[in-house]
Amino acid sequence: MTSRFKAFCPLILLACTAALGVGTEQQLQRKFQEAVQLYDSNRLDEAAVRLQQLVRESPQSFDVHELLGMVYSAQGKDAEATEYLQSAVRLKPNSSAARTNLAANLVRVHKLAPAEIEFKKALALDPASYDTNHNLGEFYIASGKVGQAIPLLGKAHRLKPNAYDNAYDLALACLETGKHAEAERVVQDLIAQKNTAELHNLLAEIEEKSGNFVAAEHEYESAAHMDPSEANLFDWASELLLHRTLDPAVEVFSEATQRYPKSPRLAIGLGMAFYSRGNYDDAVKALLKAADLDPADARSYYFLSKAYDSSPAQADEVIERFRKFAELQPRNGHSLYYYAMALWKGRRAQDASVDFTQIELLLKRAVELDPKFPEAHLQLGNLYSDQKKYPDAAPQYEQALALNSDLADAHYRLGQAYVHLGKRDEAQQQLQVYQKLRAEHLAELDRQRAEIRQFVISEKTGRSSTEPGGNQP
Repeated sequence: MTSRFKAFCPLILLACTAALGVGTEQQLQRKFQEAVQLYDSNRLDEAAVRLQQLVRESPQSFDVHELLGMVYSAQGKDAEATEYLQSAVRLKPNSSAARTNLAANLVRVHKLAPAEIEFKKALALDPASYDTNHNLGEFYIASGKVGQAIPLLGKAHRLKPNAYDNAYDLALACLETGKHAEAERVVQDLIAQKNTAELHNLLAEIEEKSGNFVAAEHEYESAAHMDPSEANLFDWASELLLHRTLDPAVEVFSEATQRYPKSPRLAIGLGMAFYSRGNYDDAVKALLKAADLDPADARSYYFLSKAYDSSPAQADEVIERFRKFAELQPRNGHSLYYYAMALWKGRRAQDASVDFTQIELLLKRAVELDPKFPEAHLQLGNLYSDQKKYPDAAPQYEQALALNSDLADAHYRLGQAYVHLGKRDEAQQQLQVYQKLRAEHLAELDRQRAEIRQFVISEKTGRSSTEPGGNQP
């Protein structure tokens, strides 16, 4: 599950009473009340000492076992807490609060199956309770069972419509399961009670998933104006970029990077916005900054390599960043590939002293480290073709196409290599495929959008990033 759900931590309810049971001496009652006061004032070590003594003196007291379990839980001693919370449930099996306390403890010690049983028993004992419905629903959220959570969170919402965290998680669960209308209804009800930037951001995501892009952009903008946090500005600017509203996207990203100059993802976003608008020099500058802010983030270099293809004027700075990335991740095929391409493409037209041997070694090492990297095979083939080494080039093109048959340039270059090798029929086949792909794939814009969307989604959900286009960095 993503971190956007509210933290799952069922409140341990104080189920203690003022008495220890029939026939308990007044002195034991006083000691128990003192332990309660110590617990309430967070003097947990002293409370534990008093309660351990009381357990020995009154071993069948539900209240003593329950409170001692809660003290240990508050101290982070969850294993010790389990023993006493289980005893409390044994002593009072019809207590919904006791079963909830035990269930919460079992979650913390990663015993999820027994925890689910206890949450369900608590619900069965008190089915009309907000807490029992909410707690089991949140347990399912934390367990990744979002569909099972929705009916429980929905009932809790009906019982307590103004419970913000429950309603927020209900809306987010509905969004994740495609129940967009229900999610929007819940959020709109919440906004009427508590108008927050967080809710407008969530409503924007609902509108985006529903295909209402103008409404989504409006809600992201509202969230950013209400709370110009780094995350809200990123979401607003990204929405503009995703739907090719490029001038406003550049404007918002530019303002955001000024407000948050140490944010790598804002710098990447600004670079992509400049690139999409055709401002390649500015794109390179922004992506160089992104690489400096987070030298280990492969995405900076991926988008920098694309911008650099169209703007080699800053070759020295770009090559230096790629060199550092290659040194930082010497066993990453992509880092070596980027460095090779920077050395080659940026200098080829203006510097006769390009070291093609170094470039060849880097590309060979890249495909050795990542044999399923079609672009590296393609460029190694191109290097050989430029040197008229067609017997070496053809196998690289063939390998690239075995990994990705949609590489139009690989079909074209393989066809050219076959011509030089005297394989005219095979050459004709490759050139026909190339023409077909060119006719079908005026898809650079679609590909670019997919890469931007993947970057944006990975940032919004907090998932570890993958190389745009599906390759692992």
